[in-house]
Amino acid sequence: MKVMRKIIEIDEELCDGCGNCVLACAEGAIQIIDGKAKVIADKYCDGLGACIGDCPQDALKIIEREADDFDEEAVEGLLKQQKADKKQAEPIACGCPSTTISTFPTANAGSCDCANKPTIQSSGGASSLGHWPVQIKLVPAGAPFLKDSNLVIAADCVPVAYPTFHADFLKGNTVMIGCPKFDNADENVEKLSQVFKVSGIKSITAVIMEVPCCSAMPMIIKKALEKADVDIPYKEVVVSYRGEILP
Repeated sequence: MKVMRKIIEIDEELCDGCGNCVLACAEGAIQIIDGKAKVIADKYCDGLGACIGDCPQDALKIIEREADDFDEEAVEGLLKQQKADKKQAEPIACGCPSTTISTFPTANAGSCDCANKPTIQSSGGASSLGHWPVQIKLVPAGAPFLKDSNLVIAADCVPVAYPTFHADFLKGNTVMIGCPKFDNADENVEKLSQVFKVSGIKSITAVIMEVPCCSAMPMIIKKALEKADVDIPYKEVVVSYRGEILP
């Protein structure tokens, strides 16, 4: 039934698809579709505006218009479906080889270990990556390489833009990467909160690009820290398009 009521309106011209509003919407009414935040159906939006303060671009506002009435039962069904979809999307260790946990010698290993390391066809020196997988969604919260580690959480564009990423950020550290714009933000908050709870992480370094959509990565990490209720030293590094670390 259509009624006159308050509801969220999203200005797609201003929206950069960062996903902060998706995290802030308890009803699951907002999703990133084709790189833009959208209310998937009027009946899921309560119009209270909890999502507005999390938008760095001021793309959200409350308006009053004719819309389907807010439906709490429909919201419950939506949240259950989203939870089921999330569970179904969880990687399984016996599936794709990319989900298989591996650790291997790095450039810091001894000569005997390095002798068993595959040859790297590169003029840029040896890899400092010491484990696999690296995608946030694929790394199990209890992966052995996370235990008592210094964790680098990087936006996945960073290693392309920053020429000495291995030397400056990977040596002696573990790494998880993801795209704060196109990944499911709620899933990343949940995964990282589990990591922070069980792995005894010593420190967290977030490495992001200067683009607006990357601002969601620190938000995701901070929400995960809050959810895990742990105190872990945290810092942010911002990289420019041209591979320079910004002040």
